[in-house]
Amino acid sequence: MRKKYIDHIRWITEVLVVIYHVIYMYNGAETAGVIGPFSFPQYQDAFLYLIYPWFMLILFVISGMCSRYELEKRTGREYLKRRTEKLLIPSTIGVFVFHWIDGYFNMLISNAFAKLPSGIPGLITYLIMALSGIGPLWYIQMLWIYSVLLVLIRKIEKDRLYCHCRNIKMMGLLMFSVGIWLSANILNVPVVSVYRFGIYGFGFFSGYFVFSHDRVIRCLTEWELPLLAGSGISAVLYLVRFWGEPYAEHCVLDTFLCNVYAWITVLAILAYMNGHGNYSTCFSRWMEKQTWGLYLLHYLPLSACAWFLHCCAADLPPAVHYILTAVAAFAGAWLLNAVIMRIPLLRVLILGRK
Repeated sequence: MRKKYIDHIRWITEVLVVIYHVIYMYNGAETAGVIGPFSFPQYQDAFLYLIYPWFMLILFVISGMCSRYELEKRTGREYLKRRTEKLLIPSTIGVFVFHWIDGYFNMLISNAFAKLPSGIPGLITYLIMALSGIGPLWYIQMLWIYSVLLVLIRKIEKDRLYCHCRNIKMMGLLMFSVGIWLSANILNVPVVSVYRFGIYGFGFFSGYFVFSHDRVIRCLTEWELPLLAGSGISAVLYLVRFWGEPYAEHCVLDTFLCNVYAWITVLAILAYMNGHGNYSTCFSRWMEKQTWGLYLLHYLPLSACAWFLHCCAADLPPAVHYILTAVAAFAGAWLLNAVIMRIPLLRVLILGRK
């Protein structure tokens, strides 16, 4: 039976990703490659601080869970074929077909064109724009790598570890926060801080081996209220401690407090959504179909709108900038998704869908 609460976690989190990027475009804490703040301080930036530690981590956890459920119905070869079509092709070929346009606006916003040497060949400029346009695609790039590793691990592990993990109790799940903290400090790509292979790998494989067990999720649900309280308390402590610091840099991300907050929040979300999110409505079913395109395509209309507002309507109130940019991100992504889905070749190369 399809676990509807996982679908809800996915589409709600991907909507949060879009809202995050709207606020991020005008934030005052991480100013590289964005329009920048309207004033100081900007208390709306607290939203960025509060969701950044956990919102991609929860996506990797549920991706690991879904990988387990998929591999119960498909062979490793079939699983990898589907993952390559859905993840690898859009995050590699799709960058050169479509997302270089994202890179163009990213370079406009960061004034990168002015920093390029004069006389640089057009092909080199195009390649730079393509690399600058990877944006949110880093998530599916990493997800494909973990999927390949998972198939290799399964050949060795043969469900021995998986069966053992079904007996993990609440105390063991809380102790995983130490593992999250340790993993956050390893396998991080220099300069590009989003490629955090340690912590996101921990999330993906814990999803596969641990949280794909119904009894583990039921155990979490019994502790729903304490977990929600723990998440709220740790959120306040985290925000007070790190407010004003670069929340997306390793000086914050690698700390014990940040990772405890992230992990308890992941547990609280799984517990709450399993208890209250196993339902389906017309709206939720529609969102489930739309959010893949929303995630992959939202940043182009978002950045284009932000750039044109910055150039042509900079005197508008900040609230208007946020609203117009958000409308452009959501409406633009849904429009692009509708158009691309009707063009077979682009549908495969950009969205990974046949």
